[in-house]
Amino acid sequence: MPETRQPSQLPSALSGTTPSGGGWLPHGYHLDAHSHPQGQLVYAAAGALATTTERGTWVAPFNRVTWTPPGFDHSHRFYGRTDARLLSIPVALCGELVAHPSVFEVGPLLREAILALTDRPMFRPGARERLLTVVVDELTETPERSLHLPEPRDGRLRAVTGLLQADPGRSVTLAELGRTVGASERTLSRLFHTELSMSFHRWRTILRIHHALVHLTDGRSVTDTAMECGWSNPSSFIEAFTAVVGQTPGRYQADLLDGSA
Repeated sequence: MPETRQPSQLPSALSGTTPSGGGWLPHGYHLDAHSHPQGQLVYAAAGALATTTERGTWVAPFNRVTWTPPGFDHSHRFYGRTDARLLSIPVALCGELVAHPSVFEVGPLLREAILALTDRPMFRPGARERLLTVVVDELTETPERSLHLPEPRDGRLRAVTGLLQADPGRSVTLAELGRTVGASERTLSRLFHTELSMSFHRWRTILRIHHALVHLTDGRSVTDTAMECGWSNPSSFIEAFTAVVGQTPGRYQADLLDGSA
């Protein structure tokens, strides 16, 4: 992973008055719900972040960037000492991107363009606009790679997901959860598919991956992370993590250390 360049300060970007900029944020930093008239990309060049809207939560490690279209209320939480980059996308360019919050993979060109737009002023006429066009072009050519945890509406399903979020590593079946919230396993299974477009197993796996990313960013070992997040052994955790994130947890953690050096 390339070494992270030193960004400028973030106060105006975090206040929402000028939602572009970069800066280091401490572990656990939380930015309350807000919205922007323009679109916004948030990238953790080192560390990780979670973006939450009414549609759910998206997690982005350093190889992903979150996208929030104009007008969406959203909040952010940062994990590990995070080199946070906030980039405003003019409304005129937003129509080229998806109309819902999402996460995209960050390739070398997209990474360098975001860093350049957030770590130094640009004095050459039109330079910023040209780089913004490069960013949008890269995003339109990049498939969505969302670590998305959708938010349910049904009260019974919300009760189930709340129990899982309170203890992601808990080994419990859907039938057992159903008895706790007063719904059958069949009903809950149907609700997972109709409301969240995924199975109970898939939703819980994504939840556990979210927590695993936080643990790894915080320096926990792969083995300890696997156990704390509910996997029976490190091998099954590594397989699930790699399938969702696109690299092994060991490689992810090594790249985190390289980026913060």
